[in-house]
Amino acid sequence: MDLITRAAALCVAGALIILIIKQGSPATAPLTAAGIIITIALFLMPSIGELLGFFEMMEDKSGGNLIRPLYKTLGIALVTRIGGDLCRDAGESALASALDAAGSVCALLVALPLLTDVMNILLALME
Repeated sequence: MDLITRAAALCVAGALIILIIKQGSPATAPLTAAGIIITIALFLMPSIGELLGFFEMMEDKSGGNLIRPLYKTLGIALVTRIGGDLCRDAGESALASALDAAGSVCALLVALPLLTDVMNILLALME
């Protein structure tokens, strides 16, 4: 909870700073935003490491077939969200929509082995 509170405070303060910077030097506003994004990423690094450790443990225990699609889908969702937001910020909503659709298709493709395993389990239980 503390991590998201710090990230939210940094983003709100950064947004206010960027509004002020845009009045005097609009070209430096994206650099300021990039600096804030990098700072938040650095805040998240220990937590991301903890999550990756958990996923590795779950992958070892499950043989990889169950947890791998989960974290691949999570990665696809994050890349899609960030890429789509960057496209929207650049005024390219059509590109953002195309990326959203591509992310959905990729997430479903990654989940196919998991869905197949679930279907096989259900069919075996029905016999």
